[in-house]
Formats: sequence, C-alpha cells, structure tokens
Amino acid sequence: MTSTENTIQTGTWRVALQHTEGVEIPFLMEAEEKDGKTVLYLVNGEERILVDDIQQQDDSVKIGLHIFDADLIAKVDGDKMSGRFVKNDTATPYAVPFTAERGNENRFAANPAPATYDFNGKWDVVFADKEGSSYKAIGVFEQKDTYVTGTFLTETGDYRYLEGQVSGNELKLSTFDGNHAYLFTAKPEGDSTLTGDFYAGMNGYESWTAKRNPNAELASADTLTYLKPGYESLSFTFPNLQGEQVSLSDDKYKGKVVIVQLLGTWCPNCLDETQFLVPYYNKNKDRGMEIIGLGFERSPEFEKAAARLQKMKDRLDINYDLLVWGI
Repeated sequence: MTSTENTIQTGTWRVALQHTEGVEIPFLMEAEEKDGKTVLYLVNGEERILVDDIQQQDDSVKIGLHIFDADLIAKVDGDKMSGRFVKNDTATPYAVPFTAERGNENRFAANPAPATYDFNGKWDVVFADKEGSSYKAIGVFEQKDTYVTGTFLTETGDYRYLEGQVSGNELKLSTFDGNHAYLFTAKPEGDSTLTGDFYAGMNGYESWTAKRNPNAELASADTLTYLKPGYESLSFTFPNLQGEQVSLSDDKYKGKVVIVQLLGTWCPNCLDETQFLVPYYNKNKDRGMEIIGLGFERSPEFEKAAARLQKMKDRLDINYDLLVWGI
C-alpha cells in the first residue's frame, strides 16, 4: 500500500499512551486488508480484538473501538501516527495522548536484559490506592525467558490478557482492550515478595504488593452472590431496547430455566461472558432455557444506554433479551 495522508498501512504498530505520571502504557495493533478495507486487531498475548470501524473525520482518522464508547483519533504520516485515545463513557469524557510507530513489534524493550528472577506461578496480591483503600487479588504469571503473560484475578472479575517482559529482575505487563489501558510493573524484595506500580488510563494509579503462594484462592462465588433473607426468587420488570416492558414473570419465561446475566458494555469480563453465553443459548434455547441480560450502563439516558446495548447485541449476534436496568 502506498503512503498517503491518514492511510493506516498494513503491519504491526506499537502504540504508546502517555500517562500523566510520565510513563508509557504500550500495546500492539496489527493492520491488515480484509474484504477490500483496512481493519485493525488489538493484540494482547493470545487475544486479538477486531476493530473495523475506521473513518475519515476532518483532517484525522477516527477508529471506533469495538463495542466500547471510545475512539482512537489520530493523524497518520506514513509509518508514524499521533493522536488521542478518547473515552466517552465517563462522567467527564477525557483523552489520553498517544504516539504510534509501524514496524516496531516490541511492546517493551527490543533487547531486554537476561531475566534474573522467576515470576512464574501464583501470587497473593494487595492493591492500594493513594487514599489507602485496598483490595485483594491473585496474580498468575507464566514466564518463558524474558517473555511473560498473565493476569490478576479478583472477586469481581479479572484483568484479562496481560503481556510483557522481564528485564533483569523487573516485570512489566500491559494491555489495551479498546476501553481499558493498564500497565503493571514490579520488582522483587527477597525471594517471595514483590512490590510494584499499577497505572491505568489517563491518571489512574495504585501500588501493589505480592507474596508467592501456589495455593492462593479467592472467595467462593457462591458466597458473593445470593438472595437477601426473606426472598426466595428474583422479580423484576425493565424495558428492552425498544422501550417495551419485560418481566421475569412473562409467559415467555414461565416453567423455564432462566439465566440472568448482569452486564455492561463497558465491561470486558462481560464481553467474555457474553461470547460464551451466545453459542450456549443458541444450542440450548429449545430445551426450556432462556437468558435475560440486564444492562448497567454509564449513561442515565435510556436512548444512550439502549444504543450501546444494541451495538453489543449486533456485534456479538446476541439472540436473547437485553434489558436496560439503569446506571
């Protein structure tokens, strides 16, 4: 492909978001030709997220980021790109500057120092914010020489596909799913303790500590979700995407097993869950089973919330009912 203004050339692009703490949150993006047009893939380890909403906007190119209410807006000059990552689903929309370079396939250093520490395994982790609030997690890392992948598991979800490297005794992991940009760094203190930093989005920051524990576990999910005392069943009525009221007591659901999914289009774990539930529903819907997805969106306006859920429904071919619960 020839180089023209705002043409995203095929190949691997290294993108670096500029956090206010002065660090880069890097990720890789692959551009290729598909059905006569350019599409992008956000790459995080074994994950590849298709991004195919690319439009010219004034003197820039606007890249709609999958199902999320977020965009990359950039000017492209041959093998270089610069612009901003715009999040529209927060109370106050914000933008994170970024630069990108085509042909650079290194998320972090091209030639890291040989690894002098083994981060493999499970770790008991505590994250703490600047105000002192904290929460527990489990770090799970798989290291091969200087290459490392992994995630952090919490009681309300996980940080999904993290990818990075070990240089000497320093761990670096990052991810970008189109809505969340994360960078984790850590160094050991002794044989079985880590201390590190967690940067998110434009200015999010938490510190974290970890202790190696091959038997680390989270609380059982059955202890986290339950009916309050005095209740024996669920009961609700909310509008569907067309504004029609739908109730769990409707004839459509009587006498059937009903899976109630709590979700939001801003939530990557909900995306994973939905990608499991869609084929499961298609396979079992004629066996007396239904699914109702209750959408918690970040916009209080019904029209905006319904539009976000409709985009998710269309993108993932969801055949079960989605209702607008609220914010």
